[in-house]
Amino acid sequence: MSVLKITSSNFEEEVIKSDKPVLVDFWASWCMPCKMMSQTVEEIANDMGENVKVCKINIDEEQELAVRFGVMSIPTFLVFKNGKVSDMTVGVQEKENITKLLK
Repeated sequence: MSVLKITSSNFEEEVIKSDKPVLVDFWASWCMPCKMMSQTVEEIANDMGENVKVCKINIDEEQELAVRFGVMSIPTFLVFKNGKVSDMTVGVQEKENITKLLK
């Protein structure tokens, strides 16, 4: 499954109302650690796509969502389960650390 681009217009439907756990990657195009994590995020989407939803939010385009969830540093990874944030981690992470949050 591919990584979904999330905007304020599809956030509610794709993240809050999802019947699967959702990984949301808050990132920016100028952020080198975000670029480093891009491949890992793609791998998680490919490996776990049947059981989870993987999404990206560009903080430069969607500042309101970044503020709403208190994103102070990027990359920030939030995990949503049943419409609520269940876990989070910030910065460059091992793939296993992120997949553990989704289980």
